[in-house]
Amino acid sequence: MTQTDLAGATAAATADTAPGKPRPARPAAKPHGQWKVDGRAPLNPVEVWKQDDDGLSVRQRIETIYAKKGFDSIADDDLHGRFRWWGLYTQRKQGIDGGRTAQLEPAELEDKYLMLRVRIDGGVLSTAQLRVIAGISNDFARGTADLTDRQNIQLHWVEIESVPEIWRRLEAVGLSTTEACGDVPRVILGSPVAGIAKDEILDPSGFIQELNRRFIGNPDFSNLPRKYKTSITGHPDQDTVHEINDVSFVGVLHPDLGPGYDLWVGGGLSTAPRLAQRVGVFVPPEDGPAVWEAVTGIFRDYGYRRMRNKARMKFLIEDWGTEKFRRILQDEYLGRTLPEGIVPPQAKALGDHIGVHEQKDGKFFIGTSPIVGRLSGTTLLALAGVLESHGSRRLRTTPHQKILALDIPAADVEAAIGELAAIGLSARPSIFRRATMACTGIEFCKLAIVNTKDTAAHAVAELEVRLADLIDSGALVNPIGLYINGCPNSCARIQTADIGLKGIVVPTDDGGTTGGFQVHLGGGLASVEREEAGLGRTIRGLKVAVTDLPDYVERVIRSYVAHRAEGETFAEFAHRADEELLQ
Repeated sequence: MTQTDLAGATAAATADTAPGKPRPARPAAKPHGQWKVDGRAPLNPVEVWKQDDDGLSVRQRIETIYAKKGFDSIADDDLHGRFRWWGLYTQRKQGIDGGRTAQLEPAELEDKYLMLRVRIDGGVLSTAQLRVIAGISNDFARGTADLTDRQNIQLHWVEIESVPEIWRRLEAVGLSTTEACGDVPRVILGSPVAGIAKDEILDPSGFIQELNRRFIGNPDFSNLPRKYKTSITGHPDQDTVHEINDVSFVGVLHPDLGPGYDLWVGGGLSTAPRLAQRVGVFVPPEDGPAVWEAVTGIFRDYGYRRMRNKARMKFLIEDWGTEKFRRILQDEYLGRTLPEGIVPPQAKALGDHIGVHEQKDGKFFIGTSPIVGRLSGTTLLALAGVLESHGSRRLRTTPHQKILALDIPAADVEAAIGELAAIGLSARPSIFRRATMACTGIEFCKLAIVNTKDTAAHAVAELEVRLADLIDSGALVNPIGLYINGCPNSCARIQTADIGLKGIVVPTDDGGTTGGFQVHLGGGLASVEREEAGLGRTIRGLKVAVTDLPDYVERVIRSYVAHRAEGETFAEFAHRADEELLQ
């Protein structure tokens, strides 16, 4: 543009805004696709097929068509959409390097095998149910079984022809895959010590069971804007990661009203992390299901549906704030006012329940750690055998990829600990094994860039040896969370780890690329070590190749031990320290 052109443009702009001349009208804001505001006309292709045919309806086609005619007969909108409503995803084709993940179309990345997610609300399992999952693993999933950080068990290598038989076996023992994925109420995280812990504030078991019975598989809630995650705990150690769920009920003891729940909404991580906020209301136990139904109804009716990447509850809360949310909840959905809430007090112990703990009935539960949730059909069968040999028929999974063995008599505890250790479940894990988590990774996930499970297992083994001097001397006592994720979506909660690792492609010295990580430092959820949750920081330019991970973690932990202040946690150090101490 010449000086003359610029002067003319400036003059024109000045004339357009001169006094007395109306300003040009701003373009109308695009609708968010909120049903109660904009109507139900679908605003993107996913919303179109969701309205055309409910996700739950695909089960009939799986049973009567796809399981009989095979993978190639599956309609695209079913395979890449409605299958999720029944806990099914296509898995990654083997042999595709992580560097090609972003370069290939989804159809080029996927195999003709499925991941199947078994829904385990509250982590509640019997040994009979465990044996059925083990049998399915061995018969139909090449022996795979991974424990997730949402208390589910995932199986791989499943063929569509096997799915009806898998459902038959699961449902015969009270399990299902219903709404284990999809734009629906996902598995309900529940305190894994509900009904058994001596120090719980209240038992949420009935609450969780009622939600499952009334609302899971219910068409009233089978078309939500996006995934919807629930957390419910009655334990004072806040053991269900409430700050990163769409809706959470946290057990509190109200000074006037007794035991009940503090309500939180709007948490979630992925690529746009947000921590849940307190609504400021107290929920009496008998009101829990009604309040959950109301909160979920708000999300269904007011949640954003136009843009998939803005469709989670967290974005609605960010725009509305909790004051407006509370008003809509009480006035439009409940028709009554809830009592003022109280802030949950800080936890007094770690919420992973590792180790030996006495139950209410005088028996004991044993919290054990596999390595980053990696199990197998053989391990599940062996676990059932160990429990039953000590008179137990119950176990729980946890939101930390752990397993609790329940109802162990006092005289059997040490023997049970030894037998559990022999099958890879340690009740006395190292601080690294205890605090390391990993997502599925490139082995099966179409979004992943790096191998997470093997990388994490190798890092744990290395750190146990390399940092033995710090552990033996007492310089390093508390677990330091190492969470490893294969892509940016944060299934392994990397922003809330002491050391969180996001899978990326990193450059090599020879001009090529390799798998590696962006590092997040100092994140964490509310715990015995911190009053409030907080997200980790990133260091500009800090990227670590997969092969260099043990070196980096050793280096940053030794830096912490050498430079920490008195009583300072790793997370506090990570946020305070200069960048050169964190490289």
